Amino acid sequence: MTNQEDKRVVLISTGGTIASKRNPETGLLTAGVLTGEELSEMCDLPSHIQAEVISVFQIPSNHMTFEHLLKLKMKIEEVFKEDNVAGVVVTHGTDTLEETAYFLDLTISDERPVVVTGSQRGPTVMGTDAFVNLRQAIILASDIQSRNMGTVVLFNERIFSARYVKKKHASNVAGFTSFGFGYLGIVDQEHVFIYQKPVKRETYKLKEGLPAVELIKCALGSDGKFVQYAADAGAKGIIVEAPGRGHAPPAIMDGINYAIHKGIPIVLTTSGEEGEVKVVYDFPGSAYDMEKKGVILGRDYDSKKARIKLAVLLSAGVKNIKETFTY
Repeated sequence: MTNQEDKRVVLISTGGTIASKRNPETGLLTAGVLTGEELSEMCDLPSHIQAEVISVFQIPSNHMTFEHLLKLKMKIEEVFKEDNVAGVVVTHGTDTLEETAYFLDLTISDERPVVVTGSQRGPTVMGTDAFVNLRQAIILASDIQSRNMGTVVLFNERIFSARYVKKKHASNVAGFTSFGFGYLGIVDQEHVFIYQKPVKRETYKLKEGLPAVELIKCALGSDGKFVQYAADAGAKGIIVEAPGRGHAPPAIMDGINYAIHKGIPIVLTTSGEEGEVKVVYDFPGSAYDMEKKGVILGRDYDSKKARIKLAVLLSAGVKNIKETFTY
């Protein structure tokens, strides 16, 4: 149950649908224009929680870049220098929310919670989920049970691990899930219930900016031209998403070999929602074939999460990248 001592939570606003207003000229929503202050005033928080608001960006989440991620990380670290902060809530657009959450999970080492939330419906739209998601996220961030869980996502009452959360629906208020793993707990009105916690946490200290890492998806008949193009265009890492256990069309191997010979790390991921890349078959284009050539097998990592992790590892100067993808 929730600890009722006075708690201070810092709300960091980045924009998104949760901060949208209707544009009278177009009749459509403009994302990222409501300030964090405007949002928090409508949440009817319990009296023991004091929310302080910082607006760092006011943008739709499809405008997020690696540079924005770095600025957000630095702001959270600055906030956590204050001992009396119980936790941080980040409001964010839903389209890239899972990537931002996982980046923060990999780079924020403080035991206090970072809770990322957003909404599928704008604050002025009928049936909005903006205020309930924000209210529950703040309650979660204030609760001592949420410590040592890393960054989590709160959406539609449910608490998700940043590593496995995924947007499953384009518009429904039940927009997020964790395929195969489920949620960690719930926030029911003013009460927090944690049912499970991640077994391991891994965090990295960045030494420089995040390098360019490209994501290339395979389909029937794909070849290696986009892999080769990424290598020539300056990519410092490449994620290849292939079906099943990691079975790419064999024509991709020319591009794979080209990039590997240039010293560019390549991580192979599966397009399946559950299961992992694994050596099972020995045909050309298989995980076995790629691993022999130097490709890193990305286990059960979603391709977007693998991209974030590879960028973080490269920035942190991690030498044995392959080993970290066994977690």
